[in-house]
Amino acid sequence: MSDIQKLSIAYSPCPNDTFIFNGLANGYIDTQDLEFDVTLADVETLNHHASQGLYDITKLSFAAMGSAMSRYRLLRVGSALGRGCGPLIVGRSAESLDKQLNDRRTPVIAVPGLGTTAYHLLMLYLKDIENSFKNPVIPEIIPMPFEKIMPHVLEGKSDFGVIIHEGRFVFQNLGLGLICDLGQWWEEKTLLPIPLGCIAVKKEMDKDIVIKIEHLIKKSIRYAWENPDAGYEYIKKNAQELDDSVIDQHIALYVNEYTEELGPGGEEAVKVFFDQVEKAGLFPKRTEPLFATESE
Repeated sequence: MSDIQKLSIAYSPCPNDTFIFNGLANGYIDTQDLEFDVTLADVETLNHHASQGLYDITKLSFAAMGSAMSRYRLLRVGSALGRGCGPLIVGRSAESLDKQLNDRRTPVIAVPGLGTTAYHLLMLYLKDIENSFKNPVIPEIIPMPFEKIMPHVLEGKSDFGVIIHEGRFVFQNLGLGLICDLGQWWEEKTLLPIPLGCIAVKKEMDKDIVIKIEHLIKKSIRYAWENPDAGYEYIKKNAQELDDSVIDQHIALYVNEYTEELGPGGEEAVKVFFDQVEKAGLFPKRTEPLFATESE
């Protein structure tokens, strides 16, 4: 009998992650000679921990790889990419963000952490619309946990908020209005799906182990699709938003064909995203491969 190798793995309590990893974490699939020590934390916390190299395998924002490249490489499974699923800029009124910038008023924008893809997309968007202004102002950016953003805007502490996850399904019910769909903006500019979250492994991990991990995550995803009710208790227990219909919408939106395998289209979207944020100076130009397997 081969020795059991223990690996630490971290992902978020969001329904898409708990849906994906339920089979692997709770014994519904055979993990062979690997054993996983699971930690759940919000994505911005995971982004911070990735910069410290805390876990062998971790969920993080694609944008957070900018500060984690010295420690991690991307997997081709488990990612959140897609169309019509990007972050949204919301506000209390219909007045647009670009109007405030053009009127030389400094808007306060709440974001779900400075290491998130949502923040980087906002900065790319601001650079894009600033080109039409003679003297654009620089917004004040306030990072906070994603679940606090909509209350912050509703209380008038922020002019706008960049919302992610379940927020896109409930913001209108709270009386907030859509200012800009950053995912739609990205798709119109690039014609590619938007890269949001990814799974990464320590860069020094043996390639055979990496391949095995990818296989097991893919197996866990397939188990979830084939047995959608098996993990519902696990998903619901950890979800920030407990409404069943919101949980179902969340999973349907963020778990798709790119989750099981990035494929050529998904890989192109990831590389274009990195090229864009590097060109904008949001993090240093990479000098090493993005992915854990195969040379680029």
